[in-house]
Amino acid sequence: MKRVNTIVSLILLVLIPTFGMMAQGSAKKVLSNSKETTTMAAGPIASWDTTAVDLGKIIFKTKKKAEYKLTNAGNQPLFIVYGQASCGCAHLDYSEAPIMPGKSTTVTVTYHGTDLGEFMKTITMVTNADTDRTILQIKGNVVEE
Repeated sequence: MKRVNTIVSLILLVLIPTFGMMAQGSAKKVLSNSKETTTMAAGPIASWDTTAVDLGKIIFKTKKKAEYKLTNAGNQPLFIVYGQASCGCAHLDYSEAPIMPGKSTTVTVTYHGTDLGEFMKTITMVTNADTDRTILQIKGNVVEE
């Protein structure tokens, strides 16, 4: 009997979080009396203004910044959980404060052009909005003066 209770308890521990995730859907449009309304999804929603920035020409051994705007389109606070640049030549700066519904924050990437030539670097961002990561990109061309 104890074994059956243990198995049932384990199943419930697995299923309860699953139902919670299923309840977090995206915004839905609903037709009501010939009027279209939008219902807000439960939870935070990460909305990036862009995921790629072209820095153009960068003078050798100088720095140039790229900015990405992140807006919370959901109805609960959004957090940046993780951010990491693909190399040491790109410095990542972002706020760890919660982004309230309807508000935005800026993620800044500063690239230090230490190698001549064209480049393309990635920045991995993870929020509490979902388990998928967002890949931001910077590209440009480092030239001599």
